[in-house]
Amino acid sequence: MMDDRSSKLILVPILAVLFVMIGYQYICPAGSNSCHFKAEEKLSGVSLLSIPYQDSDDFYRDQDLEDDSPPKLPSKFNFTERDLDRHVEFNIKGDGVIVFLHIQKTGGTTFGRHLVRNIHLEQPCDCKPGQKKCTCHRPGKEESWLFSRFSTGWSCGLHADWTELTNCVPVIMDKKEAQRNKR
Repeated sequence: MMDDRSSKLILVPILAVLFVMIGYQYICPAGSNSCHFKAEEKLSGVSLLSIPYQDSDDFYRDQDLEDDSPPKLPSKFNFTERDLDRHVEFNIKGDGVIVFLHIQKTGGTTFGRHLVRNIHLEQPCDCKPGQKKCTCHRPGKEESWLFSRFSTGWSCGLHADWTELTNCVPVIMDKKEAQRNKR
C-alpha cells in the first residue's frame, strides 16, 4: 500500500514538469524570438508576476522591429533586382496575347473577372448577362488579346498549370485563327 502511494507522489511532480515544458514549447517555439530576455533582466529575478501588464499589441510586437521598416527576412528565392523590376509593354493592337495563369486560392477569379469587366479599353470586352465568358477582341479586329477562363473558357482543362498552358495555348490560338480564316 505504501509503495503505491509513494509512486503517486512522484508522478505528480513529473506530470507538472512535463506540463510546464509542453506549455513553454507552445508559447516559445524553438527558433522564434518571441521569448528572449532583455539584457537588463536577470534570469533569477524574472517571474510571471514581476512582468508589468502589456497591451496585447505590445506583447506580440518584436522589440527589434520598432521602426516602420519591413522585417528583413532571408529570401527563399534568388530573384535579381532586374527580374523583380522589369517593365513589359503590351500593345493590344499588335499580335501578342496575355495568358492568365489562374492559381487557386490567390484571388485569381476576382482578378480574372477584373481583366474582362473593369479595364477601360478602346474596345472593351463584350460580356453578355448570364454568360461566364466574354469576348475580348482587339480594336478593329476579331482576334482575342486575352487567354483566360473568362475569355476562352477552360480551353486547356480545369486549372491548367504553366506546363499545360505552354503546350495548349498555341494550339488553341491556331485553331481559332484557322476558324476565323475560314469565314
